[in-house]
Amino acid sequence: MGEARILVASLPFAGHVGALAAVSAELVKRGHDVVAYTGAKYRHRFEGAEWLPWQHAPDFDDAELGRAFPSVGDGKGLKANFANVRDVLVGTGAAQARDVLEAEFDLVVTDHLAFGAAMAAERKQLPWVTVAVTPLVASRALVKAVSAVLAGPMFNRMRAEAGLGPRSGALEAFYSPELVLAQGVSALETTKDLPEQVRFVGRLITATKKPEALPEWWPDLDGRTVVHVTQGTLETGADDLLKPAIEELAGHDVLVVCTTGGAPTDTLGTLPDNVRAAEFIPHDLLLPRTAVMITNGGWGGVLAAVEAGVPMVVVPGALDKPQVAHRVERAGAGIVRKKPKYLKKAVDQVLGEPRHRKRAEELGRQLKTAGGAARAAELVEDVLKRR
Repeated sequence: MGEARILVASLPFAGHVGALAAVSAELVKRGHDVVAYTGAKYRHRFEGAEWLPWQHAPDFDDAELGRAFPSVGDGKGLKANFANVRDVLVGTGAAQARDVLEAEFDLVVTDHLAFGAAMAAERKQLPWVTVAVTPLVASRALVKAVSAVLAGPMFNRMRAEAGLGPRSGALEAFYSPELVLAQGVSALETTKDLPEQVRFVGRLITATKKPEALPEWWPDLDGRTVVHVTQGTLETGADDLLKPAIEELAGHDVLVVCTTGGAPTDTLGTLPDNVRAAEFIPHDLLLPRTAVMITNGGWGGVLAAVEAGVPMVVVPGALDKPQVAHRVERAGAGIVRKKPKYLKKAVDQVLGEPRHRKRAEELGRQLKTAGGAARAAELVEDVLKRR
């Protein structure tokens, strides 16, 4: 098909950028003129695309969110979660729309929480596609709670500021009526009652580039049972999961590999003999050598583990992570612990029950078959053809 000008919008959070950058790369590969609307920190992730900066909307560093939005604080607890919705997601929405309206495009592909891009497409009466960067909202209780925040004056005030009329509904109002690209596969969902425009596309990720140098301790993985511990890139406080896991697994006959998500490794303190640490290691390199992953339930990391056939122990953090944990346990790909206690016992349980690895491997095959970013780009082009 002919070249189109496509705006790809992502909130400047690492867990959002990965999926949108993967779709962007495929669209660039197919000859489309792509404009990437994201924060300055992540503009380099959208190779081959023109960058549209956050200007009217306040740009921020996701590693220091509380600095740009003091109300969010450390990001923990109901008060911080509400502030995140009010001040970051909804609060910047109208300004995002102003930024996007200054660009020219034929279609928008947007992170489902980057509200401004969807509103800009609505203003211009142009097609738009949603990329769900978290699990689809399946819990009726969660939908009700989120709707109470978004569907009232706050939600419609944002729409009015963007030059649009009021609408009912909350997150569903920002799922495209034409196409929703959902990461994962249906077996990881908790309901079959999904909108007809939803298409599961597996894991949205760009090809891993081998780092210039792996950690000097990388050969220590040879012949060992590796347990990987990660808190992702948003909740990086070492006291939440990393330090408790290190303490629980010290002296165990496994090699524990911790990644800090960008925080200095010395924040972990003195490491036991069976623990290794790095700020970041590409999952596609580490997970094939991993027996069990301990995670706080970040959706991107969970999908990476599933694709690699690695079973998990999930100690859920905030926001969508309890929902992710429920999906992992329900699907049989791991177990859930509400607190980071007795992790040695939990790891031994997963290692001792092959059904968890077998199930992770089954789901991994399904993820790969779903097609990933290439399939997502095909579906985006189908929307263009219909228009």
